[in-house]
Amino acid sequence: MKIKVLNRRKWPLYILLLSSAFLIDCNQQPETNDKNTTKEIQLYTCSMHPQIISDKPGDCPICGMTLVKKESDSKAVDEVQLSTLLKPANQFVVSSIPVTTIKAGTVQNQMDVLGVTDYDTRMIGNIAARISGRIQRLYVKYAFQEIMQGQKVMDIYSPEVLTAEEDLLFLIKNDANNISLINTAKQKLFLLGVSSGQLQQIIKINRPSSTITVYSNYSGHIHDTEKSMSSLTQMKTVVTNELNIKEGMYVQKGQTVFSVYNPHMLAAILDIYPEQQPFLKMGRLVRIIPESAPGKNFSAKIDFIEPFFRAGSKTLKARVYFDNSTLDIPVGAQVRAIIFDRDKIGNWLPRESVLSLGANKIVFIKSQGAFQAHNVQTGSVFNDKIEIIKDLSSTDSVAVNAQYLMDGESIIRAK
Repeated sequence: MKIKVLNRRKWPLYILLLSSAFLIDCNQQPETNDKNTTKEIQLYTCSMHPQIISDKPGDCPICGMTLVKKESDSKAVDEVQLSTLLKPANQFVVSSIPVTTIKAGTVQNQMDVLGVTDYDTRMIGNIAARISGRIQRLYVKYAFQEIMQGQKVMDIYSPEVLTAEEDLLFLIKNDANNISLINTAKQKLFLLGVSSGQLQQIIKINRPSSTITVYSNYSGHIHDTEKSMSSLTQMKTVVTNELNIKEGMYVQKGQTVFSVYNPHMLAAILDIYPEQQPFLKMGRLVRIIPESAPGKNFSAKIDFIEPFFRAGSKTLKARVYFDNSTLDIPVGAQVRAIIFDRDKIGNWLPRESVLSLGANKIVFIKSQGAFQAHNVQTGSVFNDKIEIIKDLSSTDSVAVNAQYLMDGESIIRAK
């Protein structure tokens, strides 16, 4: 093998050529290889069966629907620092949900509440036994039976009444001139429940009656006193229940046997939640709208506010009495009520922006890309608006819906 030796005189020329070739090669951009470039892979999935994932369009092998593009759920959150991410989750929450600020203005001062119709307890009449004895005959047969004033309710056999009648007839027959004693005997029978008509009939036929008839002094529906029906909303059986009081049973003097409820005088019992209670006042105008018959809506006033919470209830009850003789609204019907008052000026937030933690009310203020829990003092609540009294400025941006930022496994610590 022969090796050709370059002429030393020509070395500078070879060095110059090599240097030029090197410079030219370095200034050229490297060619890109399309085969090596990184491509974003588009995935496809079925809207009905998300477990089906494919790297090309097609049909779902399960239901045959056309596959759609799978969207990425990851979103970048700007302005979030590492120090914020390292803070406790019950103090700072990183999120990109919409924000809002308090708005100063006037809110139409009306409040929507729900309720139910019930009997007017002021119109309840009681039928009591004025004597002790056995029920010989019962003229009412089932609960909620309608009766009229003056209608017979029952016949009671009473030895006490029978003895008093015999004494009166004996005086009339043997001592007719003793008017004072005869009047005393008559008065005793009146006190035992014998009416003047019954007394005249006993004197006319000159024979004592073995029973005394009890009449109703009220018109309405019969209710068993042993089945206390202070509210029909608790009723779970049909209205034709049998009565607990039956023929042959004994009653005691002064015992209330039946109660009579007036179906033409009702009350709308409204549920008032704690945040709505400052708005509630006696005599406030209210519009009652029955859900079963919206066309029968009417205006009334709040007549009574119960000064206590009923057992098992977290709402206060307000009563609106009304005449039902022409409306014919069923007892126990659901109603919606709109309570009106003068419009109120204040600072307002959407109701969903404030989270209630019992005695504390908090909002989530956005700061440095994260939300921080913050205590505020609230006032009135009107439908979808809540009044902010203090501890929040007009420049603070708060989360529109605070529920989305609540962590159910930790206790929120607010400033």
